[in-house]
Amino acid sequence: MKRLITAVLLVSICNVGFTQPDRWQQRINYNIDVKMNVATNKFNGVEKIEYTNNSPDTLSKVFFHTYWNAFQPNSSMDARSRELGNTIIGVDKNGKEVRDWDPRVKDRILNAKPDEIGYQRVAYVKVNGREQKLKEHETILEVILDRAILPRTKISLEVSFEAQVPIQIRRSGRDNLQGVKFSMAQWYPKMVEYDYQGWNANQYIAREFYGVWGDYNVKINIDKSYLIAASGTLQNPNQIGFGYEDDPAKVVKPSGNTLTWNFVAQNVHDFVWAADPNYAMIKRQVKNGPLLYIVYKNVDSFKAPFQKLADTVELAYPVMAKTFGPYPYKNYSFIQGGDGGMEYPMATLIKNAGIGTAVHEWMHSWYQGMMGSNESAHPWMDEGFTTYAEERVMAQLRQKKTFEQDASYDSYYKLVKSGFAEPMTTHSDHYSTNYAYGQNAYSKGAVFMAQLGYITGDKVRDQILQDYYRQWRFKHPNPNDFIRVAEKASGMQLQWYREYWVNTTKTIDYAIDSLWEDGGKTKIRIRRVGEMPMPVDVQLTFKDGSKELHYTPLNLMLGEKPVENAAIPRTVHEEWRWTHPTYVFETGRKLLDLTQVEIDPSERLADINKRNNILKIAW
Repeated sequence: MKRLITAVLLVSICNVGFTQPDRWQQRINYNIDVKMNVATNKFNGVEKIEYTNNSPDTLSKVFFHTYWNAFQPNSSMDARSRELGNTIIGVDKNGKEVRDWDPRVKDRILNAKPDEIGYQRVAYVKVNGREQKLKEHETILEVILDRAILPRTKISLEVSFEAQVPIQIRRSGRDNLQGVKFSMAQWYPKMVEYDYQGWNANQYIAREFYGVWGDYNVKINIDKSYLIAASGTLQNPNQIGFGYEDDPAKVVKPSGNTLTWNFVAQNVHDFVWAADPNYAMIKRQVKNGPLLYIVYKNVDSFKAPFQKLADTVELAYPVMAKTFGPYPYKNYSFIQGGDGGMEYPMATLIKNAGIGTAVHEWMHSWYQGMMGSNESAHPWMDEGFTTYAEERVMAQLRQKKTFEQDASYDSYYKLVKSGFAEPMTTHSDHYSTNYAYGQNAYSKGAVFMAQLGYITGDKVRDQILQDYYRQWRFKHPNPNDFIRVAEKASGMQLQWYREYWVNTTKTIDYAIDSLWEDGGKTKIRIRRVGEMPMPVDVQLTFKDGSKELHYTPLNLMLGEKPVENAAIPRTVHEEWRWTHPTYVFETGRKLLDLTQVEIDPSERLADINKRNNILKIAW
């Protein structure tokens, strides 16, 4: 019965990938066969690919990512890292200049020796058996086709390649600081995504990824002492052992010095693996959820932290599934390796057993793994939404009564004050500083979602999250796709929110301007100081302890949020026209009864100057 359920689930995943009423997209199936030489840190392989052109366009060429060519002296990644490292972004508490390094890269690529660099060399690409003309562009391989791929047709490709695993610098590599031998991310020539905007042939400079949905059948031949953890599900566990087997008594390993591991992953856009001869593994079957593999270096100092990680992520899953939708794959792997935390479909590489990092990386399965937005163009749709989800899940695990996103808000405020802010529409690799990229993609992106709850109401925002999950899984949504989901769920117009928050660096600042009594009623004037208009909640507190909430919708919304707290009477006022810098409303209570006026008592509004948001009155 369990196998039947799994089969149905996987078929369902594949069907979702092919059913695209909203937008066409390409489809790919990889069969990859590689042989790893653990002594030389080199491997060779062959990819047999089935590629379906579902677009209305005729393709005269295709492109592949060859990511590891970035790990060579004077590469674009090397030059860019050193250039950004020369930028001074502040001073530390000791008065020392802080440079804008990516601390993992710095000038390490420049200093790599010949046996430490990375490379991916493609020997040939054949299409339907015919060898094609190739042109290398550092980390992009151009394949000039002798016969164009017609719309809605399918071709077969064969790619022969060899590679050298670089020393651990960024995400992938060998011999990281924790002693993991191989972290195999971006390890194979990967087809570039062609979508409604054309080819996304981005050089590998530092940032994010974008890929074609498809099925992977990967065979890895390696020294038999190595345990492999990977995307996908192992197909030959009883030939492998290492804890993957169903019954230890049934493990029958082939003769010889190597083992061939066979993993299959369906409806994913990438594949990662890691290998080490001293890995240990914890297995956890989550109730109504996936089988978890927690794989780590079998060192005493790591055992207790990774055991705690296993316990915690098992508890986290019900919160994640309820709030953001269920995880659809059979298994997920937390793998010690890499340079910190990096997400891939069905797996993550994490350097240490940090619980927050683990939850963050698993939540990427939703916004990078299932949604698959173009992270290069819209990194905040993945990193920001994932950061929001991580902080929300962690708050519930820590049994906080209220969900607070202070860390993301504070980071955003620091970005505003720094002078380095750039629009969130900036391409991931084109930010002028690493700092601005990080604060925008993670913090400002997270605030986008938290603040959406202020605009629509938290319950409606949660409905938006669920609708987004149902409607856009496996479809590469863009920012407008998300906003349209939000508009339909809320009944509001929300394009203005995207235009201000995402497309500009304009900020929010509302202030209590003045108050006076007129005819026994109290008048309160609010001033918009910042350039970004928003709806405004103002809470009044009186001498007798009673409170009133005065809500002023923004005219751009053409709607209003529902009541969120029935315990406090709410008055909805006329719309505030965004062209007008001030707004006056009134209460029937006398001025002498009033003790406090507060803008945004929920503190979800990303107001950059909180000092002018509250007025305490001492009579």
